[in-house]
Amino acid sequence: MTNQSTWIEHFPGNLLWSNAVLMTKAMAPYGGSVALAEIDEVCQRLMDKQIDHEAWQTEWCALGARLEKVADRAAAEGRGHTAGNYYLRAGMYYFTGERFIPPGPLKREIGRKALELHHAGLLRRYPNMEKVEVPFEATTLPALLLKAPGVSGPRPTIVVFDGMDNCKEMSVLFNGLEFAARGWNTLAIDGPGQGESLRLRELYARHDYEVAGTAAYDYVARRPEVDASKVVVMGYSFGGYYAGRVAAFEPRYRAGVAFAALHWDLAAWQREIKRRHEQDPTNTAQSNFHFRWIMGCETIDEAIAKAENFSLAAVAARIAMPFLIVHAQTDRTVPVESAHKLYAAIASPRKHLKIFTPEDGTRYHVQADNRQVAVDYIADWIAATIG
Repeated sequence: MTNQSTWIEHFPGNLLWSNAVLMTKAMAPYGGSVALAEIDEVCQRLMDKQIDHEAWQTEWCALGARLEKVADRAAAEGRGHTAGNYYLRAGMYYFTGERFIPPGPLKREIGRKALELHHAGLLRRYPNMEKVEVPFEATTLPALLLKAPGVSGPRPTIVVFDGMDNCKEMSVLFNGLEFAARGWNTLAIDGPGQGESLRLRELYARHDYEVAGTAAYDYVARRPEVDASKVVVMGYSFGGYYAGRVAAFEPRYRAGVAFAALHWDLAAWQREIKRRHEQDPTNTAQSNFHFRWIMGCETIDEAIAKAENFSLAAVAARIAMPFLIVHAQTDRTVPVESAHKLYAAIASPRKHLKIFTPEDGTRYHVQADNRQVAVDYIADWIAATIG
């Protein structure tokens, strides 16, 4: 008998698959977007197929297709809330199934299906949610605006940028539902290199993310539901870099939040990921193509060269607004030292660093094992900061 829990490490010894499953499990508390029994059902079928990525895609997408049929029947019979719940779960499972498909037509099609089902679920379940397009250079960035329910007049608004392998359809739930309960709006946005912008529009990651941050601010500031003097920029995981970059160059935001810091030296970390992939592809949380894909590069070496520009070392001293960093002490994806280095480099006298320990109930990157702990802390800090 073992005392080791498989809650976090569903596939013991296989960080690549375990991390992907945990990202899906982490959505369980939010709006019925996944069901733990369904997740376990798929994982049991995959247990003896590690690391067959074709089997991964087949099993997750089969579950999504099964639930989509139930949703279609419910929608045809006028049972909108039930249809919304099934569409939402189907979309999340398709998104999980897409994770290890290399860039190409199949990945694009499954990504499109995941988005279609996510939106069918979200818009049925949350009538205060709106699909919007944020003007951005010669195109637009797709976003979801979750408006605070039951309130009138302009409200504080949180602009949320995703991580490397997440999407606005996830963050609008695990961040936006809590913010809405506190009377705030949330603009969950897929910036360059993220979610729909990457999958369907081929907009790749860029180091000067203040361009996207300014576009998002300009958009929400024009909305009648938004108090333009109380807009906060936040990013999680890879978005921790984006939020810091935006805070350094777009002073109209009232405050900034890094929901986990990014690697202080991203290029060095990606060189280490490359080395570990060459040894054993299961010992990292990142697939062997994902980083070069979001960077829009043909090879990992080209992506690592591009990553040299993704550093806050030279710009953190420009951050003058209140800025919060939250990070797990035992984070296996981004070492906690990166959070301490970012905190030390920020010039703002109103900076704050919260390191979550196992005693706080969370051990994992972006608190995927107990996300409410971090979201509550962030929301409390925002409330105290913006008044």
